[in-house]
Amino acid sequence: MDRVELDGRWFGTGHSTLTDPASAGAEAAAAALNGREPLVVFVFCSVGYHVPELFDGIRERVGAGTVIVGCTTSGQIGGGTVSRDGVSVTAWGGAGFAVRTHVSRNVSGRLRDAGVEAASCLGAVDQPHRALLMLADGLTGNQHEIVRGAFSVAGAVVPLVGGCAGDHLAYVRTYQFHGGRDGVEILSDAVVGVAVGSDQPLGVGIAHGWRKQGDAMIVTSSQDGRVHELDGEPALDVLLRRLGLDESILDDEEAFRQAAFSHPLGLSRRSGEDIRVIHSADRSARSLICLADVPQGALAWMMESDHGSLTDAAGQAVAQAVGTLGGRTPLGAMVFDCAARRIAIGEDGVKPEHDGIAAVIPDVPFGGFYTNGEIARVRGALGMHHFTVATLALG
Repeated sequence: MDRVELDGRWFGTGHSTLTDPASAGAEAAAAALNGREPLVVFVFCSVGYHVPELFDGIRERVGAGTVIVGCTTSGQIGGGTVSRDGVSVTAWGGAGFAVRTHVSRNVSGRLRDAGVEAASCLGAVDQPHRALLMLADGLTGNQHEIVRGAFSVAGAVVPLVGGCAGDHLAYVRTYQFHGGRDGVEILSDAVVGVAVGSDQPLGVGIAHGWRKQGDAMIVTSSQDGRVHELDGEPALDVLLRRLGLDESILDDEEAFRQAAFSHPLGLSRRSGEDIRVIHSADRSARSLICLADVPQGALAWMMESDHGSLTDAAGQAVAQAVGTLGGRTPLGAMVFDCAARRIAIGEDGVKPEHDGIAAVIPDVPFGGFYTNGEIARVRGALGMHHFTVATLALG
């Protein structure tokens, strides 16, 4: 299912893997819009495209008031399929929706202020149901500060959701997009805030599929995303011992990453565990490096999972979001899935994960991308996640 219309409101998705960027943008946009004028268009694409030409094929199909936003990814979801290289377009429109945006630029070194700026567009939306969707550069570090800044504006009533741009886990450069029919700005080191208003409910869900392994640990020394000590010992030494790994694995960066991706850290929260992916280690300092904060004093566990639990998590996240719509059939859903999860489940797990979402919302379109970090602020969670699936359901 790639498009649905209910009560004059519609939601559509499209997808293309054509190598010519203009043709790919046109194909994906045509499928998502189906001749309709959208209120908002989300464009998620591989870093391999020449992006200005990609948008040429999209802008000619939208209206004067259409907002175009998006980012580069580590994989696309939309049009009933998933790809590594390609472009997906998700769009919606019709009566009862409102969308306003604000871009914060040059955010490195002032991430909390950037979150405040990105969230400032919420004040221009006054529908009974609101959410703030954010698309951020995935390489800024300390991403939690962006969410904290946005939360200071949104408060506990307005849910936060979104994801961080990717580059197929190369960690070199990511891009964010913002504009409309007359032109789209291509940015890096930016946060795009999208205030969504609706006369029908909006729901946010999160799930990850991980479970605790072994005894709890205290984070006795850390700074932002770097963990120096666990239970008073060098964090790298604790990790190697707990996983039964030899020091020699540090000689092979890819082997270490695979082992670490299979056993992330879980931070204790009222609603469960927030997951922190261990991306690398500092051998000389004996520390572990994550992309998001691991607060000193936090209670943490090594985590484990299995193929089925990880693939099931995507459907669980969507079900949680839909469960807050008061029994209303969703018009569509946005899905923000961690790129590291895709590595963990393998390419053989991508289709079962996609099918699991479709089983929860049959005949309902959904689109999104594989991220460098997921945003979902609900009760008990701080809002910045990794190895997790975050979803937004539109009632």
